Amino acid sequence: MKQLPRLTLGLTVAGLLVATAALATPAPQQSSQDPGQTQAPTQTQTPPQPAPPQPAPPQPTQTQAPKDQPVAQQDTVHPKNSKEDVDAIGNRNVGKGVNFYSLEHEIALGKSLAQEVERSSKLIDDPVVTEYVNRVGQNLVRNSDARVPFTIKVIDSDEVNAFALPGGFFYVNSGLILRAQEESELAGVMAHEISHVCARHGTKNATKGEAMQLAMIPLMLLGPGGWAGYGIYEAASLAIPVTYLKFSRDSEREADYLCFQNIYEAA
Repeated sequence: MKQLPRLTLGLTVAGLLVATAALATPAPQQSSQDPGQTQAPTQTQTPPQPAPPQPAPPQPTQTQAPKDQPVAQQDTVHPKNSKEDVDAIGNRNVGKGVNFYSLEHEIALGKSLAQEVERSSKLIDDPVVTEYVNRVGQNLVRNSDARVPFTIKVIDSDEVNAFALPGGFFYVNSGLILRAQEESELAGVMAHEISHVCARHGTKNATKGEAMQLAMIPLMLLGPGGWAGYGIYEAASLAIPVTYLKFSRDSEREADYLCFQNIYEAA
């Protein structure tokens, strides 16, 4: 009976030793994973990282021109200082070509023809009318390829017409002024006639007529003599004065083309 208390006491002491050993043994990985201890937070709790930079848009290469820049073919489509280069108006030689007349000769020719016109026509000397027409015309001349000064006068005529002689002698009929509903209509007709002078169509056509005359000389000398040769020469001579004001279709198309550029530049 005395051994029972001793056995009970021994079991109690053994149980206390086992419990003490269990409490002294640390729990595996508990202290390292505890967010409240000194360990760093896990990857799921790390502060948000900045977003990676987006890839830069591809830069235009040498073969691909930016949209806001003119394409490289612009220089070939619109050759510099040609009729297609509107920005070079005033510095273009649109009147180039075969021409027996110098600018001085052309001005002298136009002056003599202008004297004939004024002898056979009545001019309007109203300062209001003449100043208005001259202002519209000179504005077009300043924005054209003209290489000669222009003298603009108004003819008292009901005919809707305007014409420019070689050398810059320009006449506008009063009928055109009265029937033009807007200034742009009057300016369009005037710009067309100014373009004829800029392109020197009158003296170019006269050059063609004189070239025809020169070509007839061998025919007169070597061909049938007498009245036949003389008749051929006279027939060629009659066509020359008309060429100053009567232009071919190509000349009219060129005058229209230059006229639109002239109005665009003067607007």
